Amino acid sequence: MSDTGRKWRVLVTDKLAEAGLAALRESPDVELVVKTGLGLDELLQEIEHADALLVRSATKVTAEVLEAAARLQVIGRAGVGVDNIDVEAATRRGVVVCNSPEGNTIAAAEHTWALLLAVARNIPAANASLKAGEWKRSAFVGVELLNKALGVIGLGKIGAEVAARARAFGMTVLAHDPFVSAEQAERLGVELVDLDDLLARSDFITVHVPLTKDTRGLLNAETLSRVKPGVRIINCARGGVVDEAALAEAVESGRVAGAGLDVFEQEPPTDSPLLGLDRVVVTPHLGASTAEAQVKVAVDVSQQVLDVLHGRPARSAVNVMPVSAETLRTLQPYLELAEKLGRFHAQLAEGPMTGAELVFAGQLADHDTQLLTRAFLKGLLEPILDIPVNLVNALLVAEGRGLKIVESRSRESQDYLSLIISKVITDGEERTIAGTLFGHREPRVVRMDQYRMDFVPSGIMLVSMHIDKPGMIGQVGTILGKHSINIAGMHVGRAQAGPGGRSVMVLALDNPVPDEVRRLLLEVDGVMTAQVVEL
Repeated sequence: MSDTGRKWRVLVTDKLAEAGLAALRESPDVELVVKTGLGLDELLQEIEHADALLVRSATKVTAEVLEAAARLQVIGRAGVGVDNIDVEAATRRGVVVCNSPEGNTIAAAEHTWALLLAVARNIPAANASLKAGEWKRSAFVGVELLNKALGVIGLGKIGAEVAARARAFGMTVLAHDPFVSAEQAERLGVELVDLDDLLARSDFITVHVPLTKDTRGLLNAETLSRVKPGVRIINCARGGVVDEAALAEAVESGRVAGAGLDVFEQEPPTDSPLLGLDRVVVTPHLGASTAEAQVKVAVDVSQQVLDVLHGRPARSAVNVMPVSAETLRTLQPYLELAEKLGRFHAQLAEGPMTGAELVFAGQLADHDTQLLTRAFLKGLLEPILDIPVNLVNALLVAEGRGLKIVESRSRESQDYLSLIISKVITDGEERTIAGTLFGHREPRVVRMDQYRMDFVPSGIMLVSMHIDKPGMIGQVGTILGKHSINIAGMHVGRAQAGPGGRSVMVLALDNPVPDEVRRLLLEVDGVMTAQVVEL
């Protein structure tokens, strides 16, 4: 349920498998609205009141749409590609964009092979000829795959599955992917090569990369001029990775013997020059169109939307660091701790904040802790800003305010399995607060500056600095008691043994502390600070 007590409104604008929507329909705190085929004006009207949006590839989530989405927290893309979503604009607005990168892996890999085999054996043309009453066996002579070289551009999950099937056909697999190590390529049984080598040696080339500024037009007139004569090219990735006009010219000239495309620069591809070529096999973006894949991506992305609405990170967010299920299980309890440390700092800080330093110590040092840094910044900035701050845009917001963020790790964690040490720097001071988990789930603050502490950062707390002398705690308690403010717990830390030094006291309270009561506390001789923190 949302903070206002109303149900979250989840808008679905493209057709999704009913099995995926079931979890949303059954959720007691979700109002599910399914409206497909919306025009821009209708979408702008509907998105204004949506907390979440689920789409496939048809809905275009532009900056204009996002500007109208006053309540939107998350966009779920039931599939892999997110080029129909302005991810940068979503990130600026703090909207999580998540996809389902694994749900259609097998479907896309198998469709790649369906096109590759169709191109190699001229199956569509032969089918059409026979159904037209012809018997032209010699017109449709194909090529075998055995001992041929398959060039795989992009060795992600789909590319790896395609490569695995190539070995079953007795093919040599060449792969180009600057983000894959030689060791990983060896495990997959492929030869890692540069793009020029792949183009020159491959009998078949298949593309499995996202559409980015670096991959747009990757196979163009210049690169196609360097391919092995007679190559056959398959694209089941994204339209625009292959320059369609250049490919059509290469097919017509005979340098490229054939091609199979499932995706196009414009969809539907009414003006593509490839549609009129007999040696080009085309399908209408069917790579993920299996019954199994549609169910898997819909179920996966619906669950991620529910996770985000309930304050949990999405497993496959494209504008937040992706987190494996195992890592997420480890970090999940620390997300609350990190955010509370940030909120604590925000309410204690005096003066403009200029920087923050985080040390992740002990067992946490073995993990990628960027998500925890984002959670800390969310807690630090959200209480003092009038814009949404979350795990998506926390770093951008911090950078925009000129905050210098330093993150480090240490094996040394004092007496704790894991420890988060947070320091916030303002114009006038530095304050350090360290926290850990008790029982792997209960957040505890165990140090404030040089003072050892032990308290649960929760609810209303009074944090005061005073001279360590007899009667101080009693005087503070008396003032609170006179104003009907009940003390639920007390924690005192001091830097040195014996009276005379400074001590910090944290009181857990059952009631709010009015400003006039806080002023009375500051009038007590020896009380130097009295700050109220609400978590």
